[in-house]
Amino acid sequence: MPKKIAFIGAGSVTFTRNLVRDILTFPAFVDCEIALMDIDADNLSLARQVVERIVAAGSYPATVTATLDRAAALDGADGVLTTILTGDDEDIVTDMAIPKEYGISINVGDTRGPSAIFRFLRTWPPMLEILRDIERHCPDAIFLNYTNPMAMLCRAIQGVSKVRASGLCHSVQGTAEMLARWIGAPMDDITYVCAGINHQAHYLTYEWNGKDAYPLIREAVMRRPDIYNEEQVRNEMFLHLGYYVTESSGHNSEYNWWFRKRPDLIEKYCTHGTGWNPGHDWFERRNPTVSRKERRVAEFNRWMSGDIDLTRGHEYATCIFNAVFGDHTMFEFNGNVRNFGLIDNLPIGCCVEVPVLASQGGLKPMHVGPLPPQLAILNSLNAQCEELAVEGALEGNREKIHYACLYDPLTASLLSMGETREMVDRLFRAEEKWLTEFP
Repeated sequence: MPKKIAFIGAGSVTFTRNLVRDILTFPAFVDCEIALMDIDADNLSLARQVVERIVAAGSYPATVTATLDRAAALDGADGVLTTILTGDDEDIVTDMAIPKEYGISINVGDTRGPSAIFRFLRTWPPMLEILRDIERHCPDAIFLNYTNPMAMLCRAIQGVSKVRASGLCHSVQGTAEMLARWIGAPMDDITYVCAGINHQAHYLTYEWNGKDAYPLIREAVMRRPDIYNEEQVRNEMFLHLGYYVTESSGHNSEYNWWFRKRPDLIEKYCTHGTGWNPGHDWFERRNPTVSRKERRVAEFNRWMSGDIDLTRGHEYATCIFNAVFGDHTMFEFNGNVRNFGLIDNLPIGCCVEVPVLASQGGLKPMHVGPLPPQLAILNSLNAQCEELAVEGALEGNREKIHYACLYDPLTASLLSMGETREMVDRLFRAEEKWLTEFP
């Protein structure tokens, strides 16, 4: 019987396009049903046209459906993918602009810290509705989330449901490929163990043909200015902490005390060498005259008028689906799951990013052991802030949201306790239309 894979938030057209392309490269899924769902009819129409073009280009016998009805999309699904966004550009600006008034320079604001916490608070209610619909309409499905803030959402999802779920991020495989390029190694010869928390996991081992490649990475970072300047924040972290972190410099500059607390540090480390993120705040880089929808339509038009490449990409989701309900080829990936016996020196039950084995039996996270202490300190503090944010969301507890922001490393390096409370209160007032569960 053909499999069914549901895309919730299918209007995130680039994600949908790439994932569908990859799904259809597996023989087990060439005749599957691709069920697209979004709350925006225009975005849904774009997604459907993109997917139908892929199906036609590959002459696949797949079926494409598109609906505004989430229950219909989920009914009987074997796999579910979420790529939702709650709010618009102005909400994201609010997330970042209010902390900016207090001197907190946030580069992206979608993972942790006050901006991401309020993004999470907006996103959790619709994500919970999706989760409850999965429980009703496809309780045995594999649920894979791509929506940020990844750690907080996955911790909340797995804290209230027994649905088989994990969260996926590009940073682990992307950074592994970057490091291989720096040392001139074919990626097929690289093996690694990576663990920690989302966007701040570290390669505990990184080997080329079974030999430790860290000396080669260190030599490249220290002796080649082009490599050092490509990722200044991450390279500084590597040189001082001894292990390489997964997510880009722009992101990681937000998650600690070291790089964004003074203008001279932002100029030195965050402005010229932050990978794909320029050093300045997201809302300072955006074009306010071009809406998100206009950008999406422009990208759609470019892709629809160009050549089409059906080569499989590097997303984990499709290999996971294939392992569990396709041809059952086992697949190891880094996923976001709760910490029950996985990383010994991080909080029990927090969301960690660790190796997970996908097979016909489902998703099996692997025990990693303790992190090096210098990594555990930073991961633990951030994970505990995320725990407080999740508890605050589940309980409608404003005080726990305040505590989560109070202990955020960058916030704590810049603000007094009173200033943090004032900032959090302002964020609550500015976003109250989304936060109806808070008294």
